[in-house]
Amino acid sequence: MLRAVVNVYGYCKNLSFLLDVLFITLYYDKCLFFMTLYEIFITEFIQFFLVCEMGYNRKKITQRYSMIDSVIFSFKLFNLEIVLRWYGVLVMLGAVAGAVWAEREIKRRGENGEVIWDAMIWVLPIGILGARLWYVVNNIFAGGSYYLDNPIKIFYVWEGGLHFFGGLLFGGVVLYFFLKKNGMDVWLFLDALAPATLLGQALARPANFINQELYGQPTQLPWGISIDATHRLAQYSDLIQFPVEITRFHPTFAYEMVLNFLIVLFLWWLSRRYEDELKPGTLFSAWLLLAGLSRTFIEFFRPDQARIGETFISYTMVVSFGMAIVGAVMLLARFGKVQLAMAEGWEEEYQVEQKPRPRVRAYAEDVSDMDNGKAVSAPVKRKTVAKTPTKKTAATPSLKGKKAPAAKKPAPKRKVEK
Repeated sequence: MLRAVVNVYGYCKNLSFLLDVLFITLYYDKCLFFMTLYEIFITEFIQFFLVCEMGYNRKKITQRYSMIDSVIFSFKLFNLEIVLRWYGVLVMLGAVAGAVWAEREIKRRGENGEVIWDAMIWVLPIGILGARLWYVVNNIFAGGSYYLDNPIKIFYVWEGGLHFFGGLLFGGVVLYFFLKKNGMDVWLFLDALAPATLLGQALARPANFINQELYGQPTQLPWGISIDATHRLAQYSDLIQFPVEITRFHPTFAYEMVLNFLIVLFLWWLSRRYEDELKPGTLFSAWLLLAGLSRTFIEFFRPDQARIGETFISYTMVVSFGMAIVGAVMLLARFGKVQLAMAEGWEEEYQVEQKPRPRVRAYAEDVSDMDNGKAVSAPVKRKTVAKTPTKKTAATPSLKGKKAPAAKKPAPKRKVEK
């Protein structure tokens, strides 16, 4: 059994390496550094679940992996300490990978994909700000007093604590105004970005494992993870009732990561299989529906979320289910199953600005010498139509007795001095 587990681990490790090589080959210029770091982590992550959680030297390896240092390295520059953390690296990896995906999808729809990098300058920082604010407010609604007692900790983003919905809300508003200002089709970008957001979120989720956050209730399932005492929620801080050595918790972040990958693959397949039938806004509507339902399911495994009264319903669950309803209604309106006043005039094709054709010039340019700052132009020969002599016909009088008018003599030729 142990040999089989080790073999499976080896195959998965090789598969992870091959996927990383493929990813780096496609996006070498943007993702090499991030993917190298991600390879280090994913190897550890696979080994933890395939070896530790299947019973091989469980106690020893659990102690090893439950204490993964969140800091990759640190150094001092003058009096300033520079720290590189797994959380920041994986979040940035997700953002870059999502932007690369979106760039290719935008280009496939006929628009300039490089615009997404200009938009990221505004969307990314404001999106992180919104994600942090949503997380803090949600924590306060849940009854937490950590940020009320330590307001300065609100700015410590590297310690963890970003909420996906806050990033979507703030980042989406900024993106909308950016696209409107530049005269671009909002639906085109939303359809391209919808799967990219889930891809970026999925790639960043292992950071929650390192920070030991976003876990669920205690479980006896074989893939449960160990959480040390310093990262326990208040309701699980009693080490007599929930001993560190034997208590395992639902890896909620891993559930959401897997669901996100599945939704991304489905939306990708949908966009290729029905490319000609899909109308603008279809993928975005499907993303709202699937992402909303997925997050509604995940909320059942989030004991840290703020609840409405004494019910099991969290505020995030309400928002997630609302997303799903909006997505379903949009899909029905998109294909004419329901009539909505706000859906009237919904575009049937992406509004891509056609680039003006270059004006035809009377000469052709030879750009072979453009490096020297000179352009050699060769005149284009114009076709001339040769004049054909016309036969002179004698004029016939229309009436008898009237003479035809005499033909005028040609003007004398001028002498041209040589």
